[in-house]
Amino acid sequence: MWIADQWKDYEVIDTSSGEKLERWGDYLLVRPDPQVIWNTPKTLRGWKHPNAHYHRSKKGGGEWEFFDLPQQWSIRYGDLTFQLKPFSFKHTGLFPEQAANWDWFSDKIRTAGRPVKVLNLFAYTGGATLAAAAAGASVTHVDASKGMVGWAKENARSSGLSEAPIRWIVDDCVKFVEREIRRGNHYDAVIMDPPSYGRGPKGEIWKIEDAIYPLVQLCAKLLSEEPLFFLINSYTTGLAPSVLSYMMGTELNSFGGHVSAQEVGLPVSSNGLVLPCGASGRWER
Repeated sequence: MWIADQWKDYEVIDTSSGEKLERWGDYLLVRPDPQVIWNTPKTLRGWKHPNAHYHRSKKGGGEWEFFDLPQQWSIRYGDLTFQLKPFSFKHTGLFPEQAANWDWFSDKIRTAGRPVKVLNLFAYTGGATLAAAAAGASVTHVDASKGMVGWAKENARSSGLSEAPIRWIVDDCVKFVEREIRRGNHYDAVIMDPPSYGRGPKGEIWKIEDAIYPLVQLCAKLLSEEPLFFLINSYTTGLAPSVLSYMMGTELNSFGGHVSAQEVGLPVSSNGLVLPCGASGRWER
């Protein structure tokens, strides 16, 4: 498992009964987590006195209960600063477990010894974009949500990366890739964090089981003659690490290199466990 264990402003404090107790900077949140199927005593004070608690509904979805939480606050990871705010379906605007991947590809970019062009698809609020830019890459950031791209720009400003070579694109990821192929553009690295299900800006339906492999095939056509890495993240339970590994190996073997895939996880400070948080597949030369 690839573990994001370098955080100072974030931690999973405890887990029990389908929930996790987390520290985001100065604030404690209780949020649901489907991986937490065990029941252990909730003895830590934070369980009873969080700053906010997201309650999942049995009918699907859920809602926040706020006690003492600002509308927006920030946390840092190294030189990066992320603006956080609670919004629908339990999220805060950041997936901390992805820091394990940020560290991996940042090192590859820094040691490449050449300019690196990165394409970040389904780029959300820009965690991977900012990590790549801070490491010295030029990044094309693509997301179908105008609001998410705006949030990512805010994170770039907070991180001192307003002038970094980042192209901000609001578009359907598949259609953007198709256009880039027609334009003859190429990238040294591709990052993608596709949702299990989603809709593009014009109502295009995305279902990961049907769409992910054709997209990888398309993205392989965008790679430069000497690509550096290819990263796929998945939070879909049906896509095991081995599935990511086979898929990437099939499409990228012509470039040489090798593929590895693992669960990604976060350490739990109260008991030393590691909470699994999806899977990632990495191709690298």
